[in-house]
Amino acid sequence: LKKMTLIIFFLMFIIESATEKLCPLRASIDVLEGEYFFLCYLETMQEHFQEEAYTINWYKENAGEQQLIKETHRIVSQMNFLEFWPAELSDSGNYSVTHRNGTQNFTIQKWTLNVLERNKSSCFNTNHLTTEIKNAGTGHSLKCSDLSVNENDSVTWYKDCKNYENETERELDFRTLTVQHSGIYTCKILISHEGKIYHSTNTIKLVVEEVGRDEEIETEIGMKLVQETLSSHVMFGLGKEEVLNCTGFLGYYMREDASLYWLINQTFPEKCTGIPENEPSICEEEFKKLQLGNKFYVTRLLRIKKVTDEDMHHNFTCMLQTDERTQTKIVKLKKGNIRDLPVHIFTTGMVLAVLFPCVAVAAVFVCVLFRVDLVLFYRNICRSDDTVGDGKEYDAFVSYLKDCVSSAEEEREFALKVLPMILEENFGYKLCIFERDVSPGGAVVDDIHSFIDKSRRLIIILSQNYISDRAIYELESGLHKALVERKAKIILIEYMPISDYNFLPESLSLLPSRRVVKWKKDKSLPVNSRFWKNLRYLMPAKPTK
Repeated sequence: LKKMTLIIFFLMFIIESATEKLCPLRASIDVLEGEYFFLCYLETMQEHFQEEAYTINWYKENAGEQQLIKETHRIVSQMNFLEFWPAELSDSGNYSVTHRNGTQNFTIQKWTLNVLERNKSSCFNTNHLTTEIKNAGTGHSLKCSDLSVNENDSVTWYKDCKNYENETERELDFRTLTVQHSGIYTCKILISHEGKIYHSTNTIKLVVEEVGRDEEIETEIGMKLVQETLSSHVMFGLGKEEVLNCTGFLGYYMREDASLYWLINQTFPEKCTGIPENEPSICEEEFKKLQLGNKFYVTRLLRIKKVTDEDMHHNFTCMLQTDERTQTKIVKLKKGNIRDLPVHIFTTGMVLAVLFPCVAVAAVFVCVLFRVDLVLFYRNICRSDDTVGDGKEYDAFVSYLKDCVSSAEEEREFALKVLPMILEENFGYKLCIFERDVSPGGAVVDDIHSFIDKSRRLIIILSQNYISDRAIYELESGLHKALVERKAKIILIEYMPISDYNFLPESLSLLPSRRVVKWKKDKSLPVNSRFWKNLRYLMPAKPTK
């Protein structure tokens, strides 16, 4: 019995060693249709002898449900292997293997199998090859992936789909590489099974380059995990989201056989769905390939939705794998205090918080101070016109002291010459001046009332001598239009300084103070003076000639 146990132990050790060499560890695997292939599960020696009885079941996902794989003449489950004789396009999908002991069922490993369509016009598929870039003058050997069942299985090498020097060994050796050795090499293994011949191929694109010493040193670095993206211990805050980033450097060409994935205590995490409400507590994002300059990288994120105390006891392992090499990095979460904002960010925020209200106040102050200039600029740019379609004939009716006394001559000249010259000739307004525009002989009271009604504004040129019978009627008619009927707006021009407005009607005090414009003699004469800007601001908007 002891001898039998030793023999079984020895045989299982051999099988285990072979399995470690052959079993594909990558989570996503590509295989060509029509070729022999297998999935296998790595099982340690300790598990063989601790369990008295257990069963291994293979499953394939179908419409979101795991279905037990039933053996056929083509798909065979043998110990830890699931064999395809051969693989077909319909075999693509998600596979898993479970370990059942009594009532307990454990998922051991998962794969995604992609069966690629064979290229009918070539001996290989461009989507199913690995690239190796080597330097001229060095030695190198190409290895054929060992999927054979027996050591005596036939092996044939091809270069660019042509038989290569009748080579039949598992490795194709080059003592000294030259540029002429560049090409696409395919090894074909013929496998006998139940009286039929099946085959498996492995295609390698060999690129031989003439490079300088500096480039040669960089190329020799080859595949590695980028340590700067992944620390051995990551500080975290309980209840907060944490993202672990693993990045692998592949070298100076993109390797099609490279894969990068996460393990949590040697178990594959679930995939991220992209839907927040359906997202697992810990999930793995899609595998991404990057190129920065002439360097190639692969990267994958592991998202932890809310960090818990239990996560501190997990080993988060990032694994970078190619056909001939594997690198791992184990990460542990470590509880830490939430860091304060950096000083420069806090300082910048405080400066902006103080500066923004100051800028806002300054902007409001400037708008108020230059309100008139801004409005006139806007009217000029937009060519706005408030006079269209209102049925009025005049832009303003001008009221002034018309009695022929010496002190009123300046006011008459201002009303009859200066005001029309600027407003009519320069800015296109049409004024109604009684002495100039009203034909004599009519009823004065009716004429005044009619012309005020046809005007959009009533300009009153005020002075201490303003009050007369006609002037007071013009003023009262205008006040009635402005305050009661709201059909016209009044503009007061203070031609002479007035210290006391008691001589004017009390209703005039109801007008806004900003509708008073003060004439400052020579200072107000230029067309661009503040007096004319304020007067134009109170006049209706009209395109300038």
